[in-house]
Amino acid sequence: MPKSKRNRPVTLSKTKKKPGLERKGKVVTEIKQAVEQYSSAYVFTYDNMRNQKLKDLREQLKSSSRIFLAGKKVMQIALGRSPADEAKTGLHKLSKFLQGDSGLLITNLPRDDVERLFREFEEHDFARTGTTATETVELKEGPLEQFTHEMEPFLRKQGLPVRLNRALAWNTDGNIPVIPCVPMVL
Repeated sequence: MPKSKRNRPVTLSKTKKKPGLERKGKVVTEIKQAVEQYSSAYVFTYDNMRNQKLKDLREQLKSSSRIFLAGKKVMQIALGRSPADEAKTGLHKLSKFLQGDSGLLITNLPRDDVERLFREFEEHDFARTGTTATETVELKEGPLEQFTHEMEPFLRKQGLPVRLNRALAWNTDGNIPVIPCVPMVL
């Protein structure tokens, strides 16, 4: 029996696909232009990168550098994987270091300034799950005013002896230390 032409679903969404090949080609040409424009290139690795921190670093280096965080294979193609297809002499050696969470800094700054900049660039931020504690914190017996009453079940799940008293979480046990160098569970 032939298929009915009456009951066909019609999609009303007008979503466009990402132009992946065009976008990647644009990044490759931007990296090649930056290699021609600037004098040196560096590969850096990062861990737990926050978007605002990267924006701050880009703003700081805006006048003398470009930072690229694209796919590692896209950046490797832009730099060249072999001496035959490299953008500038010796850049294919740099593409071997693009592994994992890494980025590319292309700059006119001297090496000492770049090393000092990355050594000194440190932003403090709130801890995430899995971050190791840097200091010992003791929660004394009594009201825990830093926690709302909605967090009481969560605190119990974490093993903290807590009870509610007039919509305040109370620590019912003595001093409970949070020991440093132990991954935090949030």
